[in-house]
Amino acid sequence: MSTIRFHAMPTADAETLWNGGTDAYGNLPETMVSDGPGHPCRHCLKNIDEGESLLVFAYRPFPSLQPYAETGPVFLHATPCPRYDCQEVLPTILSSPDYIVRGYGHNDRIVYGSGAVTPTEEIAARAEQLLKRSDIAYVHVRSARNNCYQCRIEKVQAFSDASHAI
Repeated sequence: MSTIRFHAMPTADAETLWNGGTDAYGNLPETMVSDGPGHPCRHCLKNIDEGESLLVFAYRPFPSLQPYAETGPVFLHATPCPRYDCQEVLPTILSSPDYIVRGYGHNDRIVYGSGAVTPTEEIAARAEQLLKRSDIAYVHVRSARNNCYQCRIEKVQAFSDASHAI
């Protein structure tokens, strides 16, 4: 059983953009047409197929502004798509040879020394290792070439009371 889960952009964030809302910089998202692989949707965690419309916008996957709240460009299908729900499986958008895997504390700040360029096939193991640390609350997977946010990884929460087990 996996001890980690991959999490896509929250549906509420995607719905804001699909319904005409603004991005992290207060701008409307730009609309473009995908020319093929390389446009990963941060909501369904699948690549946006060639010929499909997409939104490109500034995204800040943090709850508030602070010096470590990185903001960068990401993509989203222009029309609503289902949120990624196969959380224990490496998302299909992670198809490059490697990514930055980096830990963040409970205060939503980078935990220095936790980031590393990681081969794609080792992402889950690296995240599990990082999430064993008490100073790391969650992990980001980011592009190793452009630092763009891909998804978040969290540890599976164990229930202390057996009556809550599913």
